[in-house]
Amino acid sequence: MTVPSSEMSRRAPVSQQASVPAVPASATAIGGSVSLSIDGQELKVPLGTTILEAARRIGIKIPTLCHHPDLCVAGVCRVCSVEVEGMRTLQAACAFPVTSPLKVWTHTRKVRMARRHIVDLLLSEHYGECYACGRNNNCELQALSKEYGVDFFRFGHPEKPRWDIDLSSYSVVRDNNKCVMCRRCVRTCIDLQEVGTIEVLGRSDKAHIASFMEKPLGSVVCINCGQCINRCPTGALRANDPTDEVWEAIHDPKKHVVIQTAPSPRAAIGECFGCEPGTPMTFELNTALRMCGFDRVFDTNFTADLTILEEGTELLLRLKTALADGGEAAFPQFTSCSPGWVKYLEHFYPEYIPNLSTAKSPQQMFGAVIKTYYARKHGIDPADIVTVALMPCSAKKFECNRPEMDDSGFKDVDYGLTTRELAKMISETGLDLPRLPRSGFDAPFGTATGSGVIFGATGGVMEAALRTVIEVVTGLKVETLFENADIKPVRGFEGVKYAELPIPEVGPVPPILAGLFQDWNFLRGATLKVAVAHGTANARKVMEDIKAGGVFSQCHFIEFMGCPGGCIGGGGQPIPTSPEIRKARAHAIYAEDAAYEVRKSHENPDVLRIYEEFLTEGPCGHRSHELLHTHYTERGRYIE
Repeated sequence: MTVPSSEMSRRAPVSQQASVPAVPASATAIGGSVSLSIDGQELKVPLGTTILEAARRIGIKIPTLCHHPDLCVAGVCRVCSVEVEGMRTLQAACAFPVTSPLKVWTHTRKVRMARRHIVDLLLSEHYGECYACGRNNNCELQALSKEYGVDFFRFGHPEKPRWDIDLSSYSVVRDNNKCVMCRRCVRTCIDLQEVGTIEVLGRSDKAHIASFMEKPLGSVVCINCGQCINRCPTGALRANDPTDEVWEAIHDPKKHVVIQTAPSPRAAIGECFGCEPGTPMTFELNTALRMCGFDRVFDTNFTADLTILEEGTELLLRLKTALADGGEAAFPQFTSCSPGWVKYLEHFYPEYIPNLSTAKSPQQMFGAVIKTYYARKHGIDPADIVTVALMPCSAKKFECNRPEMDDSGFKDVDYGLTTRELAKMISETGLDLPRLPRSGFDAPFGTATGSGVIFGATGGVMEAALRTVIEVVTGLKVETLFENADIKPVRGFEGVKYAELPIPEVGPVPPILAGLFQDWNFLRGATLKVAVAHGTANARKVMEDIKAGGVFSQCHFIEFMGCPGGCIGGGGQPIPTSPEIRKARAHAIYAEDAAYEVRKSHENPDVLRIYEEFLTEGPCGHRSHELLHTHYTERGRYIE
């Protein structure tokens, strides 16, 4: 392998030192490729491929810190520095496009020493003790320090914190003392989510990440999605962790502690125990939770199915108002399961709040049901019940702490745990999750359906709703229209999806809805138009189209999820995240759906039982509205 001499590097003409080579005419054609050599290995890559991408194609590792597969190129940390023949200075591999033949070296002495000094400089401003950090053993700066042989602080180390820790948010904790200014959080918030809560303020050594006017996160326009946490390489951002309070409740003999688990954490928590992404741990997790001390383990899929009955009925009532009664109804109806999306709408498009379904999220429905129906059924004082929710989402922490979420007469959900936090609790108990025996969920909420499972992936709420609405309205089995009941037009990771479903004929009204509808004649010959969007950047595109009177303004029902990929990419999921990891988690969810005997929400026997025994007026009845729905005024959501 040929290595450039330092003398050759020093004598490189100034015109070659920092400029990117011009694009040769032969390579500008569509589909053109360029030859290059990396550490002596020859390869061809498409024009514009970065050095980092090219190196990864042939298995050469170049370290990164500011780079992330979900984000735009920044090239600010320079950890990925490499030597390029003919250039005096080192180049950032993540930001250097290959536009002409190159010779690149990735681990010369000059490169290695530069990377080591960069890491040393980062450590000189990184305050904190690794042992007490939530990212210990999962910190990219820590890993780089080990990889590049950092054995002492060459440029010093902070003796005291420079910044106060921001604990103002229910969802996100910010500690700028651990920040390495990679700007991943800024690019996530501005580019990936298009919210813009945080940015870089100041210059030089005074530069730092801050929110508007240096206000705490709890006081600014933050949707609590936690996507910044998932992409932060260090412990500068973390979720607000209530595990100590949960342990305290578990060990209090007077408390009856129940936990509900959502499908997305079950598809991802194995990653915290060394499993490959997409390894489902649903039934091993049930065993672990009982061994941790929870009194009952319930499946959030139960109230996901309940949500479909309530939200689907609400959609049908809006259609009846508009098509049969000649009244006005807010269309499109928006899903309301994602608290990050709900808060985004409240901040950026408050005039469309009436379009939100009034149905609460499955998490909040479960809390209300546990402290009413479950408490009465088992003779437990709801004041002694502690409800815990395992969710993939940091925004769920904010949602359960909204002061309006007390329709049961108590705080409906006491604590929200992320996937990462519950994994920590299981590890504290000394359990190896993948090796545990499998066990089922507890009654009376032990039966779930495949429709409840797929809530975890983008398009899942829409697919679950369509499975039910199609069968309820047409009287046909959904399998006659979609093979295996898989409604694939609303699946996938495209930013926005659109589908139309004609309703040529209608069937009889099922008994559970007979108090609300006499027949479905108002839907005969109609075409149901639906759409799906995930991540608030895509939500913005849809909302702007609706404002402009575009194609999405003609939709009847739109599913919005605040996080990329839906709940599987939530801000509380294991770190790291990437498109490939999210696809693997989604595969696990759809595989679990396919394995269920009952795959439609309206066929869940436990859901039908709660309507018989408790919500006796049926979906969208008086008691359902009291417990399972929120209320709107012109000023906002959740106000009576």
